[in-house]
Amino acid sequence: MAAPKTQGAAPQGEEDGDRSSGGTGVFSYGDSKDCILEPLSLPESPGGTTSLEGSPSVPCIFCEEHFPVDEQGKLLKHMIIEHKIVIADVKLVADFQRYILYWRKRFTEQPITDFCSVIRINSTAPIEEQDNYFLLCDVLPEDRVLREELQKQRLKEILEQQQQERNDSNFHGICMFCNEEFLGNRSVLLNHMAREHAFNIGLPDNIVNCSEFLCTLQKKLDNLQCLYCEKTFRDKNTLKDHMRKKQHRRINPKNREYDRFYVINYLELGKSWEEVQLEDDQELLDHQEDDWSDWEEHPVSAVCLFCEKQAETIEKLCVHMKDAHEFDLLKIKSELGLNFYQQVKLVNFIRRQIHQCRCYGCHEKFKCKADLRTHMEETKHTSLLPERQTWDQPQYYFPTYENDTLLCTLSDSESDLTAQEQNGSIAIISEDTSKLRALKQSSILNQLLLHESLKN
Repeated sequence: MAAPKTQGAAPQGEEDGDRSSGGTGVFSYGDSKDCILEPLSLPESPGGTTSLEGSPSVPCIFCEEHFPVDEQGKLLKHMIIEHKIVIADVKLVADFQRYILYWRKRFTEQPITDFCSVIRINSTAPIEEQDNYFLLCDVLPEDRVLREELQKQRLKEILEQQQQERNDSNFHGICMFCNEEFLGNRSVLLNHMAREHAFNIGLPDNIVNCSEFLCTLQKKLDNLQCLYCEKTFRDKNTLKDHMRKKQHRRINPKNREYDRFYVINYLELGKSWEEVQLEDDQELLDHQEDDWSDWEEHPVSAVCLFCEKQAETIEKLCVHMKDAHEFDLLKIKSELGLNFYQQVKLVNFIRRQIHQCRCYGCHEKFKCKADLRTHMEETKHTSLLPERQTWDQPQYYFPTYENDTLLCTLSDSESDLTAQEQNGSIAIISEDTSKLRALKQSSILNQLLLHESLKN
């Protein structure tokens, strides 16, 4: 049954179709009869569009047509063309199915004009060519309250789902990068991918519907698609190299497909995580003080090449590696005459070999890093570097670990202690320029100028 039409002058709240209607565009119903908005198909069963048995569907507000939940756009188009009703800001409706069912019931109780603004199109044309469209939006207090209640209900359901996943100890997942299986809590797998593969999708407590999220990401990788730039590649090896070299082991923050997996996107009606975060940052800026006296800078620690030992300076780290592993980085740098970039490649080469549990001295592979470390210390293979052409390769410009602080502390040979010894430790002291006139009179330049003038 079509929506009722008003006769004569439009009631209060009616808007002229030739003027702006809050950004909601409408088109002539007469024009819609002549245009094809999508590919046509013959009906497979009498009665028009029907949903599959057992599948969730949403009914039209005015008639018995049903549309699948994931075909929301078709329902909206049907209501515009057949019943001339427009729903504003549909994307801000938390539960579209409940929203439609609510208004379907209300429109059977009262006339549509009690709830909707009326927009008359072709108002300057003859009366028979004029038509009315109905706008349902949150300007109506009842609609606003409904949207807020649906948002609260959705947030409650999301938080319950999140809590259930937090406490779930029967989670089973496979790492997308090394195919290692994980049982127990979801945080074990997420922390593994962040720590071992530098793939961080956020804290486990901020994620909801984690299994579906991981399946979505895995499907993209199976389709040879980069998760960040979303380009497609010819094979898995090319994709892996691309994501590693370009540091694309992260998801695209601009892809709205991922928003439903983060709790922050359910906190406020109509606000994405970017808007919520921007408000928090702005509030912090508004309340910040100029007094930074209590600021404490936490030093960044560098990690040993062979174990988990951390040190705040490269000097302390080099002493540790020399004493504990008999690996003298400064001596190797001096003997081989390594510049900054060659040091970077050497560090990245060693990092990769240790990560793969392979001894770079004899190429033997071990089951774990502990066995590898024991072998290298017993055989003194830590100081047995392979030939330069083995590690001095362009591929080792790229860090094995994205957050490897040791790379930031390396320096060129001429700036370290050994280079200072090569230069004879000659100190250069600048002249005092505070007394410029006296400096001009006593400067050695005067003697040079005098000597030159006598020669001439």
